[in-house]
Amino acid sequence: MKKGVESYNNPYRILEVCNPVEAAKVLGINELVGYFLPCKITVYESNGITRIGLPKPTMMVGMIDDPQLKEIAENIESTLINVLNKSQ
Repeated sequence: MKKGVESYNNPYRILEVCNPVEAAKVLGINELVGYFLPCKITVYESNGITRIGLPKPTMMVGMIDDPQLKEIAENIESTLINVLNKSQ
């Protein structure tokens, strides 16, 4: 294992995805959004089944409670879910 963890042997990948234009836009609105960037997509195997998912951007920016950020997060989330649906 690259990180030195030998006790977990199931296939598990965390992918970081980013649209720099959208990232700059949301950071320009509220720098706290940087805590949630980049977006993550997780791909792993559980009981012989490959699973894929992501923390929803709408839930993450919901902690900031900014209507403008929520709208942007909804668009990003929709795009990411569309990508995941096409990958299945």
